[in-house]
Amino acid sequence: MTIELNADQRATTGAATALRGLLPGRLHVPGDEGYDAARVAWNLAVDQRPAAVALPRTAAEVATVVRRAAEAGLRVAPQSTGHNAGPLAARGLDDTVLLRTSELSSAIADPARGVVRVEGGTVWEPAVDAAAAHGKAVLHGSSPDVGIAGYSLGGGIGWYARTLGLAANSLTAVEIVIGDGTLVRADARTNAELFWAVRGGGGNFGVVTALEFRMYEIETAYAGFLMWDLRDLEPVLREWAAWAPDAPDEITTAFRAMRLPPMPELPDFLRGRELVIIDGAVLGSDARGEELLAGLRALKPTMDTFARVPAKSLVRLHMDPEGGAPFASDTAMLRAFPDAALDAFVAEAGPDARTSLLMAELRQLGGALGRPHEGGGVLKQLDAQFVTFAGGIAMTPEMGAQTHADAVRFTQALAPFQSGRQYGNFAETPVDARSIYGDDTWTQLTGIRSAVDPHGVFLANHPVPRLYEGQATS
Repeated sequence: MTIELNADQRATTGAATALRGLLPGRLHVPGDEGYDAARVAWNLAVDQRPAAVALPRTAAEVATVVRRAAEAGLRVAPQSTGHNAGPLAARGLDDTVLLRTSELSSAIADPARGVVRVEGGTVWEPAVDAAAAHGKAVLHGSSPDVGIAGYSLGGGIGWYARTLGLAANSLTAVEIVIGDGTLVRADARTNAELFWAVRGGGGNFGVVTALEFRMYEIETAYAGFLMWDLRDLEPVLREWAAWAPDAPDEITTAFRAMRLPPMPELPDFLRGRELVIIDGAVLGSDARGEELLAGLRALKPTMDTFARVPAKSLVRLHMDPEGGAPFASDTAMLRAFPDAALDAFVAEAGPDARTSLLMAELRQLGGALGRPHEGGGVLKQLDAQFVTFAGGIAMTPEMGAQTHADAVRFTQALAPFQSGRQYGNFAETPVDARSIYGDDTWTQLTGIRSAVDPHGVFLANHPVPRLYEGQATS
């Protein structure tokens, strides 16, 4: 099949072709043998078709791509794994170089400084392992193959979050290529305004080539999951939702209603089943963990795996899929979860619901997440009781459309209880970025974006605009 390009597409493809010699064998334009493989996001339902895909291996190569793309009139979109690629692709990439950072991958623990240093394309598992080798832990996500940069720059809610806060606020430094192709370091003393902005501001300010973040004295945790049949959803959710908002800081949990397909790769205890799962971790003694879980255990789960485990094992506790999957979803932040919210959740995700959703999840917030983090970044706290995330498999465009519609119906049923804010890391479709940050920080963010990217070279999945003569432009 021959694809006809319009004049603008031909122009941008020609501009991108002029970049090919920069990275021999690692910069691809449409028609190149390696283009289709290079543009694939972790979320396989997202069809990214950029003007070019670049895979640099060093910070110097990143800087060169940024400079040459800008000279050619092209934008640059940084991306590590592409877990949250949907909003980026939806905005169009015809004039954009997709800069995949996956070749920038290493993790080194520095126990003397108490930090782990990673390159910008590193995923969580090697960083978790590097810290664990010294009996320590980092604020990783719920999956081993999520990119550290995207997760951390967007916030980062992990299994220690109610004790230690967002991952963004445990960053101690980043190295980042800004709009003129300069590589700079940003930390509490150097480029402090930029350092504030990237901790929650996402990929709007440049291409992060390295990050440093704190390690914590966590070698083990009391962690695991409790499981019930989906028909027990209402009483279990009622108990958990009443307990979770004011639970002590040392416990962080998540609640999911799940309809799992009969896929052979799933373990027997999950395959083809409809379940309620509460998983989480306690940073305390076994006795303290048993005390905190007593009310839930009184509801007689069919499986209970909570026990003393190595901290490094928590990176797979949530049993998220690895290696890429086609997915569609929707999300919302909830200021409260009264009985009417519980009824809406059960109606849309319970045993009698007619839905394509694989899962409907509530992440427990509060604790350290709800208090301002001293010296923190843009997302110094999350002002909500829960963040919800609902989604399912999107093997075909038709399945994706149906799943997304069901996810939106689920979040709309909870609309009366929403906070009006968004958590960008879970927003896999375009949202107004102002709703992530709030009006109080918006002007500061747009000013910093204007300073480090005055010509609008960078394109992020949740874009912060530049300021131009008092008007916001992308």
